Amino acid sequence: MTPTHRSKPSAISFWHEDAQLGSTPVSELPGDTDLDVAIVGAGYTGLWTAYYLAKADPTLRIGIVEQEFVGFGASGRNGGWCSAIFPASFRKIASKSSHSDAVQMQRAMFSTVREIGAVVASEAIDCDFEQGGYVSTARNAAQWARAEREVQSWRDWGFAADDMQLLTREEAGRRVAASDLFGATYTPHCAVLHPAKLAGGLARVVRGLGVKIYENTTVEEIGERSLTTSHGVVHADVIVRATEGYTANLPGAKRDLVPMYSLMVATAPLSDEQWDEIGLKQRETFSDKRHLRIYGQRTADGRLAFGGRGAPYHFGSRIKPEYDNDERVHATLRSILTEIFPVIDGVEFTHAWGGNLGIPRDWYPSVGYDRRTGLAHAGGYVGDGVATAHLAGRTLAAEITDLDDDLRALPWAGRQSPKWEPEPLRWLGVNAGTMAFSIADQTESTSGKPSRLASSFWRLLGH
Repeated sequence: MTPTHRSKPSAISFWHEDAQLGSTPVSELPGDTDLDVAIVGAGYTGLWTAYYLAKADPTLRIGIVEQEFVGFGASGRNGGWCSAIFPASFRKIASKSSHSDAVQMQRAMFSTVREIGAVVASEAIDCDFEQGGYVSTARNAAQWARAEREVQSWRDWGFAADDMQLLTREEAGRRVAASDLFGATYTPHCAVLHPAKLAGGLARVVRGLGVKIYENTTVEEIGERSLTTSHGVVHADVIVRATEGYTANLPGAKRDLVPMYSLMVATAPLSDEQWDEIGLKQRETFSDKRHLRIYGQRTADGRLAFGGRGAPYHFGSRIKPEYDNDERVHATLRSILTEIFPVIDGVEFTHAWGGNLGIPRDWYPSVGYDRRTGLAHAGGYVGDGVATAHLAGRTLAAEITDLDDDLRALPWAGRQSPKWEPEPLRWLGVNAGTMAFSIADQTESTSGKPSRLASSFWRLLGH
């Protein structure tokens, strides 16, 4: 693989610039190296896997090999939602295993949010973590109907109001004063954080546990118990692939995960008067019920950081630095945010950035370890990776060290998603889905009626 362009932190994202992530000298692989566990990728998955491995067995020689620097990818660029959202629906999980498995998977996600908060506190990781929950607004009649069905579905699966509740217009407005409110759903199982500070803090902690992090070192090939890199060969009993949205850059892996781009913008810090009008007093994360997903947070320094989908998938699963910026999408995001909160009209938008995330063909993340070959993997988080990557790291550590842990029995463990279709079918299908959701949102906004087009695509995806 050809190394990607090394950017200054200020050119990557607001988060990178604010945390100065990637601004310190890197430590490259010094040459041929022997390890017990070699991890490819220094994002959340790799860092959490290393953390729990080192905690489980301090004698292990653990190394993380990273093409750029810690938190370079989605782990340093995301929306900062530490949420209990799992990309695969209850129905999909149950269809592949059982009703109780689907419930246990969700319960594990709930506990993961709490566990991350506990580790952040115990390890003194300053990443602006605050568990204020997640409010998803309904801003037209079609979205309100979807909100009602969503909450009823949670009840049908045995979850109570303290896990997910329906908010009236007045109740929703007390949390977030979005325009055109019909109501909202709310779950307390979500925290807000600073993504790059979490990545940098985790790196500090795992280094303190004896884990080696080799940056600016490109993995050219993953073999059984070996990595061929730009600076030498790594031999290890266990190889963990933790490459998420960059998986397509590995030889033979272009169809494993589709690298989809999600883009973000951030405002200058808002005034106290503007925040009094907007709300988010508990730093709740927020979105609405549109199909083409949006997501936002109130940062610790008083900005609105806001992102969404809409950027195209690039033919052949191509990944390039220039795809991180799309003025059309960034302009749309600024417009949507101003529409949701008219009080920010005229406020300066100081940052715009983007990055890719990994989507499996069945929208169902997986964790796996083959003891025979020594190969392990985790990923396919579909943009909900902050908490999911933590659960993956804990699960992989339990698998590798053969711990007696209930996490190993969760339904995503040991499974494998099918590969995506070859081109041009992949390009046509993925971009058709993005276009369909965009059209559906426009139609629902005008008519107030749920879109049949969107429903058809969700069924096609198994939701």
